[in-house]
Amino acid sequence: MDDLAKKILLDIARKSVDVAIKRETILPISCNHPDLQGKQGAFVTLKMCGRLRGCIGRFTSDIPLYSLVSEMAISSAMEDPRFDFNRIKSAELNLLEIEISVLSPLKRIHNPLDFELGKHGIYIIKGHSIGCFLPQVATETGWSKEEFLSQCCWSKAGIPEDAWKSRDVEIYTFTAEIIKEKIHRIS
Repeated sequence: MDDLAKKILLDIARKSVDVAIKRETILPISCNHPDLQGKQGAFVTLKMCGRLRGCIGRFTSDIPLYSLVSEMAISSAMEDPRFDFNRIKSAELNLLEIEISVLSPLKRIHNPLDFELGKHGIYIIKGHSIGCFLPQVATETGWSKEEFLSQCCWSKAGIPEDAWKSRDVEIYTFTAEIIKEKIHRIS
């Protein structure tokens, strides 16, 4: 993805979050950039002073990437259940940092340790329980592969920490092109 496409995605995410938080009318967006027409998954992560304030995404999409990023930016700001009682406020918008993860397709692995920390994210399924970690979580936490898998099972999927060792658990990997805002906002 070229630099212009990355800038467009960040602008779309920023405007979408701003409009949603300010409770303004969300206008339809359009974009002609060819890199942003694909129907692929994406997550939008919102942080303030390095601390998580929202993160929502989808692994697949039936809409163009630019539209998905807008939807996920709004969902991250308004619907992440971890922040039901502490939503982002208008006064905090200038402190908000936006990170977009554009995802590759999921790839099933049969050996749970057959992935590269910091390069691959993981998606774990056991019955109706699902959990995932983006690739950058491994870098941010410094976890080993085993810790990465165990934490995803326990804290994301709500299944036992060692469930990743079980044959009835499906594990998928994916990569992400990470796009971050490079500006420093002043409040």
